[in-house]
Amino acid sequence: MASSKESNEWVSLRRAADILGVHPATVRNWADSGKLPFRRTAGNHRRFNVRELNNYAQSKSEIEPIELQVIIQSALGQTRMQVGSDVLESAPWYMAMSDGSKQHLREQGRRALEAIRSYLAAGAPDEKLSAAINLGKDYAAHLIADGLTLPQAMRGFYFFSDFVLNSILTWSELSQPSNSSEWSTLLRQVNTFINAMQLSIVEYYEED
Repeated sequence: MASSKESNEWVSLRRAADILGVHPATVRNWADSGKLPFRRTAGNHRRFNVRELNNYAQSKSEIEPIELQVIIQSALGQTRMQVGSDVLESAPWYMAMSDGSKQHLREQGRRALEAIRSYLAAGAPDEKLSAAINLGKDYAAHLIADGLTLPQAMRGFYFFSDFVLNSILTWSELSQPSNSSEWSTLLRQVNTFINAMQLSIVEYYEED
C-alpha cells in the first residue's frame, strides 16, 4: 500500500514505466492517447502521479512484458523510417495507391500493431483474430478501390508484415532469451495473426 506522500508524488516518464512494468514508449503512447493523465513541468517534461499510476495498473488487465512492447515499437519505428523512402516511393504497388489510401494505410499500420499487441498480451485467443480479419478486409477494400491487383496488394502487405517478424527475430538475438521455446511460441502467434489478415485479404478479393 502506497503512503499518502507516495500517492501524491509526481514522477518522470521513465519512473512511471518502472512502476507500471512497461516500456517508456508505451507510457508515452498511453499518455498521448489520453489513457494516462499527466502534467508537464516548466521544462515541458511529462510528470505522472503515483496514485493514478497504481490505479491504472490495477484496472488494466493486459500489461504485457517489456519484450513485447519493444518489438511492436521497433516495428512501428521501422515502418516510419521507410515511409517516404526511395525504395517505397518507387514500388509499383505503392505508386498505384491514391494519396488518401496511403494515409489511411499508414494509420491502419498503427492499428494493426496495436491489435497484434492486444492479441499477444491476451494470450493469443482465437476470438481476438476477428481484429485481423477486419483489418484484412479494410486493407483489401481500399486497394480494390484504387484498382490494385491481388498480387500488388500482397506485396504491400508483405512489406508491412516483414517489419513485425524482423523485429521479433532481431530482439531475440539481442536479448539472448533464456527460454527459446517462449520466443518460438511468440513467433508462431504473430504468424497466426498475420496469416489471418492475409487470408482475409485474399477472400475479400475473391468476393469482389
